[in-house]
Amino acid sequence: MFKALNTFINDLVGGKHEAQTFDETDERLAAAALLFHAVAIDGIVDAAERNTLRSILKTRFRLDDHEVESLIEQARLRDLESVDLHGFTSVLNRALDDDGKRRIVEMLWEIVYADGEVHEFEDNLVWRVAELLGVSTRERVLLRQQVEASNRSDED
Repeated sequence: MFKALNTFINDLVGGKHEAQTFDETDERLAAAALLFHAVAIDGIVDAAERNTLRSILKTRFRLDDHEVESLIEQARLRDLESVDLHGFTSVLNRALDDDGKRRIVEMLWEIVYADGEVHEFEDNLVWRVAELLGVSTRERVLLRQQVEASNRSDED
């Protein structure tokens, strides 16, 4: 309550927001790190991917703009420090049910399709994450088709 009051007062007087810190066991940080990895894996980070990343995190986790930026920065750092995907997927496996795990795979496809192209590294990343989360090949392919169809209808 005091933190919320402090934030409110800072907003009124134009103070800076205190940076939100996301614990390494927080599923939001694990998901954001995987999404950031998907954005950066092909070596090209364009505005569409960055905007999609922000939008997904803001909507899915109900964060404000400052919290989203903090989460993305922390996710970027965690992604740079990580040696594999297991650290992120193990957090998600503990925190999420099957629907939540499928939603992570769906969010990854949304990032992959954000720039209109599917790079083989992106496709491989989604496959590996889905396997680590226990999302079946059938579900992964269905999610891909749904996201692809949604992107096509958005373009029309």
